[in-house]
Amino acid sequence: MKQTSSQRREFGYIPADEEPTQWVCMPKGQNISGYNTGIIYIENVWYPLVPGNVVNAHTYDFPVRLKAVRGLDTPKLHAADPEAWGAILEAASELRREGVRVISGACGFFGHFQSRLADAMDIPVALSSLVQIPWIQSSISTRSQIGVLTANAAALTPQLLKECGILQSDRLVIKDLRHAPHFSAIMEDRGCFDNAQVRLEVVAAAEELVHDNPNIGAICLECSDMPPYAYAIQRAVQLPVFDFTTMIRWLNNSVSAKPYAGWI
Repeated sequence: MKQTSSQRREFGYIPADEEPTQWVCMPKGQNISGYNTGIIYIENVWYPLVPGNVVNAHTYDFPVRLKAVRGLDTPKLHAADPEAWGAILEAASELRREGVRVISGACGFFGHFQSRLADAMDIPVALSSLVQIPWIQSSISTRSQIGVLTANAAALTPQLLKECGILQSDRLVIKDLRHAPHFSAIMEDRGCFDNAQVRLEVVAAAEELVHDNPNIGAICLECSDMPPYAYAIQRAVQLPVFDFTTMIRWLNNSVSAKPYAGWI
């Protein structure tokens, strides 16, 4: 169905000068623009959100629109509380009205609602870093395993993996940081942590994972709080590392193509 001028969304790069005329339209009620990527996050958390964290704006070299899921806390999300769905849909719908073209999440356990939200939206949705795993599996040897670092292994249920498109979980080896002395501040909302010690804990977990499973060909970080340490993990284990930021950049690039220019 053809869109009217009040419904049409611009989708593409607008150059400074290219055509003699350049009509553009904006849907009525959308009063901001330029945010291709929207991210929903847990409203009720209390710990430092350092650069590299999915909800720290300095993580990105492009604008992202952040939206809290009202009333949501970590236990509810990790348990896939059905009552969370309404608030998740509301937050995503608000982002859509504000003009975003892709939606991600700021916790791997938003994956519980991956297929449901993707079906409800008319734009791409990738709520969990775990949705990258099928692609990672296809990009490495069939003899290789994928190491997964998570904030809560007990909540990585078969249903969650299925929601994220993971049909071959036998190639996954999982390491839990839920009870690490410093990293646990994130799960327990302690308000502070020693960032250097968190980095050491996450790196040590990756090293142990690879030592115990020498066939690992790549690492995937489930938790949105782990990307700040991806560089240190990669330096330590000498493997590809995938996390929320690799996924969000991929999503953003798919809807922000720019013309190439240069000399030949």
